Amino acid sequence: MRVTTKGQVTIPKNVREILGIVPETDVDFQEDNGRFYLVKVSKNKTTSKFSKLRGIATAKMSTDEIMNMTRKIK
Repeated sequence: MRVTTKGQVTIPKNVREILGIVPETDVDFQEDNGRFYLVKVSKNKTTSKFSKLRGIATAKMSTDEIMNMTRKIK
């Protein structure tokens, strides 16, 4: 496998499947006596109930327009 100019490599499909690596999975590299290991980072289940919704809202208004609307509501 070849490293790109950005320092990236493609993890082979069979390795991703074995490790359970899917898009947005966090991984880490651990060193042991000069060898490096790719490990899947286990996340705590204490994430916000709103975290999965972050970034999916779409608005055809600017931030200023939205702020003006919220300020007018009493």
